[in-house]
Amino acid sequence: MSRELLYVADPMCSWCWGFAPVVSSIVDHVNGRAVITPIMGGLRPLTRTPMDDDMKSQIKHHWESVANRSGQPFDMDFFERDEFVYDTEPACRAVGVVRRLVPAKTLSYLEAVQRGFYSEKLDVTDGDVLALIAESLDVDRDAFSSLFNDVASAYETAGDFHVARQLGVTGYPTVITRHDEDYALLTAGFQEFDALVGTLDTWLSDD
Repeated sequence: MSRELLYVADPMCSWCWGFAPVVSSIVDHVNGRAVITPIMGGLRPLTRTPMDDDMKSQIKHHWESVANRSGQPFDMDFFERDEFVYDTEPACRAVGVVRRLVPAKTLSYLEAVQRGFYSEKLDVTDGDVLALIAESLDVDRDAFSSLFNDVASAYETAGDFHVARQLGVTGYPTVITRHDEDYALLTAGFQEFDALVGTLDTWLSDD
């Protein structure tokens, strides 16, 4: 009998960055008893319009809320940028590329992209930046860039978005448990690990 945790997220979703330590705790707690599969949900894929002042204000408010609740670091100087296009598709595609190349590093790469965006002011809509982050985790940069720029990866990313919709996911982070063909919601939205561990343990021990 197989057990899988489907983690639906977006690298440029602030609540997913807030949830990153919880994901690490889940990985440690599960300790190989279930497979953890990241699925990219697509928060703002293929956005083409630069952020205006209203959008900056709205997003900054979200970041402040996440920082206060989760304790995760945010560099608010991000909002001094002009003409930034908040397109989450490239970062989602990059996570999918690492998932294909080195599956075991997918969650580490997702967190590295999140950290780069939220606390290091990196432009993770830029393929070269995403390649550098991959290289920092000892993922072959040339192989990464080749796949990242392959149209098949764009289709695979769109496939992730479709799977998320099929699962009924409307917000991030979302974690769904799968035991054989039985699916159940672990969390829709940010929660502390302590609020999840009881349900997680019940699921892991359920025959």
